[in-house]
Amino acid sequence: MNTQSEYILEEKLVKQLATLGYEQVPIHSEEELVANLKAQLEKHNNVSLTDVEFKKVLNHLNKGTVFDRAKTLRDKFRVDKEDGTSVWIEFINKEEWCQNEYQVTHQVTQEGSYKNRYDVTLLINGLPLVQIELKRKGLELKEAFNQINRYQRHSFNANHGLFQYVQLFVISNGVNTKYYANNRKQSFKQTFFWTDEDNKKISRLSDFTDAFLEKCFVSKIICKYIVLHESDKILMVLRPYQYYAVERLVDKVKYTPKENGYIWHTTGSGKTLTSFKAAQILTHLPKVDKVVFCVDRADLDYQTTKEFNSFSEGSVDSTTNTSKLVKQFTNDTPLIVTTIQKLNTAIYKERYLEEMEELKNKRVVFIFDECHRSQFGETHKRITKFFERAQMFGFTGTPILKENSVRNEHGKRTTKELFGDCLHKYLITNAIKDENVLKFSVEYYSTIKKKEEFSKAEDEAVTGINTKEVFESDQHIDIVSDWIINNHNNKTHNKDFTAMFCVGSVDGLIKYYEAFKAKKEQGKHDLRIATIFTYGTNEEDKDANGLIEEVDFNEIDSSKVNKHSRDKLEEYIADYNAMYKTNFSTKDSQSFYNYYKDIAKRIKDREREGFAEENRVDILLVVNMYLTGFDAKKVNTLYVDKNLKYHGLIQAYSRTNRILNEKKSQGNIVAFRNLKKNTDKAIALFSDEDAQDVIIMEPYKDYVSKFNEGVKSLKAIVPTVDSVDDLIDENAEAGFVQAFRSLIRTLNILKSFSEFSFDALYMTAQEFEDYKSKYLDIYDKVKMDKGETASIVNDIDFELELIQRDEINVSYILNLLASLHAMSEGSDDEKSKKDKKKKEILDLLAGETNLRSKRDLIERFINEYMPKVKRTDDLPEEFNKFWNEERALALKSICEEEGVLSDKLKEMVEDYLFTGRKPIHSEIINSLETKPKLLERKPIVQRITEKIASFIQTFEDDV
Repeated sequence: MNTQSEYILEEKLVKQLATLGYEQVPIHSEEELVANLKAQLEKHNNVSLTDVEFKKVLNHLNKGTVFDRAKTLRDKFRVDKEDGTSVWIEFINKEEWCQNEYQVTHQVTQEGSYKNRYDVTLLINGLPLVQIELKRKGLELKEAFNQINRYQRHSFNANHGLFQYVQLFVISNGVNTKYYANNRKQSFKQTFFWTDEDNKKISRLSDFTDAFLEKCFVSKIICKYIVLHESDKILMVLRPYQYYAVERLVDKVKYTPKENGYIWHTTGSGKTLTSFKAAQILTHLPKVDKVVFCVDRADLDYQTTKEFNSFSEGSVDSTTNTSKLVKQFTNDTPLIVTTIQKLNTAIYKERYLEEMEELKNKRVVFIFDECHRSQFGETHKRITKFFERAQMFGFTGTPILKENSVRNEHGKRTTKELFGDCLHKYLITNAIKDENVLKFSVEYYSTIKKKEEFSKAEDEAVTGINTKEVFESDQHIDIVSDWIINNHNNKTHNKDFTAMFCVGSVDGLIKYYEAFKAKKEQGKHDLRIATIFTYGTNEEDKDANGLIEEVDFNEIDSSKVNKHSRDKLEEYIADYNAMYKTNFSTKDSQSFYNYYKDIAKRIKDREREGFAEENRVDILLVVNMYLTGFDAKKVNTLYVDKNLKYHGLIQAYSRTNRILNEKKSQGNIVAFRNLKKNTDKAIALFSDEDAQDVIIMEPYKDYVSKFNEGVKSLKAIVPTVDSVDDLIDENAEAGFVQAFRSLIRTLNILKSFSEFSFDALYMTAQEFEDYKSKYLDIYDKVKMDKGETASIVNDIDFELELIQRDEINVSYILNLLASLHAMSEGSDDEKSKKDKKKKEILDLLAGETNLRSKRDLIERFINEYMPKVKRTDDLPEEFNKFWNEERALALKSICEEEGVLSDKLKEMVEDYLFTGRKPIHSEIINSLETKPKLLERKPIVQRITEKIASFIQTFEDDV
């Protein structure tokens, strides 16, 4: 019945696509796919190819990674024909995207390491460019996502690797439908619903098909709105709100050149990608002479240039000085990234005016990033006055409205007054509902009274009265720093994430840094704390304002410094240099800027594969820096001892809510001031009055109730831990896995609250660990089953990252073994206690995902070797001896079982440990004593690869 409902969904989809103009073709094998490709390429290019000529095309297509093939798809290929002539083969018409050949097929079978049969495939000019995987109604969408991941591992690269040309995946259970780019590094968090222009979700498969899979539209998305990210070598696709914003902006330039506008997309929604795509398209419009992307700080100039070039290598040449900027204006550079300050100099200083004069009547399109910032002044007027045919567009997550406008020498100016109409809106409420950013968990603490009770002095301090007296007192700083030390692990999942801590003034920051440093020297914590702040003479406390002050590195005047704060910063940079083996200082603005960039890189790089934990920053202590425009997915917590309001508050909070993985379930905000009213006002201003429940996480007690309801649901399926073993079939196992996984997710959120305790839960910590062991047993069983069966459990994402505890490793277990060994067992009571301790250790081994592969070995050491160890102090040495012997035996076993040369195996293991890369096919074949026949090689290579990976996991990881 399950298969039948999925089959009906598939049949209906194919018929619907046929009504949209796709030719329905029966293709069931690689041979038929290749034959069809030849026919379609000949038709599209109006040529005839011999088998020899077409083989050249196939060889050209069958090269490189998914990223490389995405480039091949967009290029043409010259074929030298047998008659001495040559023809160019176009694989897709990316300029006139409707002028391609469209087909739909289903149930194509590919045989790689396993035989896979794909649901529905959309072919453009014979190449499979869109793959659709379906699940029956009621099943999680993630199961279709996991299935595609298996196809990517098992068969997409088989034979001629034509399925490596897939650009877009679509997953659906009929009711919910999502799309995403072909990116092996992608998580389920990076899959998107399509919407209409008003951000209304189009989730039913039939509606999605009409809106998104219509042949001209889907090929437009492939040709115009997939971005090839050069630095990460991945494909990215725009989300619907990004698409609509770019389309509206480009239409303005095309059809109403005298009208400006702005895009209101919430912080964290990917404005850089949106603005890049808009700028890229605009540079190709024949009537546009220049596109200038304007930022208002030197660090954003650097960041934006780097990001733009990562989307398209060499697309942007950053302007390091005003002379270079003027040169770019007058040469053929199509896209310029610059700061508003340098642009102002170029059109204002006498020495540049003659060169710039010819630009006055040129068609220049300006895009202002974060246009809520410093464009509200004389510079904006100068730009509009100088460039007579200029068209101006702004991007902002927090526009200046009447309520949050600040009066200056130019009066109160709103974003609408400067840029005209809002072309597209995507608010924080939209982004949270779409799961494109996270909710905030906001907690308010008082240092004088208990949580959420504030004194009159503290309430007054929010308006700027008594700020220094209350919030820079030694007592306040001591209590707050102790609270952070005691709760930081909970907030950041045992330092797996970075926190930022913003304070109201440089004086306050210095006091906090000194407090943390003193407590570290006293052995109270081992947190890695970095800091940066400006040291100008005009660094007076801006705290009462509540709006974040910006710094321009180009305008730091080394002759006007506050000596005390500069000396302190030098001291703190010396701490940083000692901690990270760097060499920074404040000797000039460039050195200071390099220090700034290193901190930014260190925090951003935590999300990259292979990041070394000793390079991490645990807490970044700031006044204003990094609170706007800085995106790092591994930041999940903001401690606040600073007045914030309106756009300053939303910008600061939004440092924490970038989507990353299941473990990062919310952005944590811990306020040590009474910012509740300011938070409510800011949320209401930038979304709507009823948005609190959408944006702010529920209180702790609500998650306790949710967990306890989950326990009831779990025990209705498995009343006891032992009853998990009695589950009758895979459907029953799937029910248990999903019920327990729901508990894991809720517990992940609960643990981030400072008041978390198992006491209020309907399950003890030990009982949770016991159920977790059974959960992992099912995972191990599924993992061992390599077949492509229709198993429901096989399709479930176990979300192991939520139960991985990095601090539990072999070293930790060894300490437990030492305490076990030291226990005497003279009396029955002592023996009973020792047996109980031993069971606890073995249960811990069973419950930790990173130690399960080591469980049998450690258990054998406990039972067979520990009784022979006389002194507890000798235990580490004996364990190392045992471990090395077992390691050598395991390597020897692989050599004997597989006929691998021992020196070659050692070399492959060492390379794997150093690079993190599994050995490639040729390395394994060359390591064998006897070379197998060609047809025998694939299973042998796969088997040896798995054995090497298992060896690494057992003997090297977490040791």
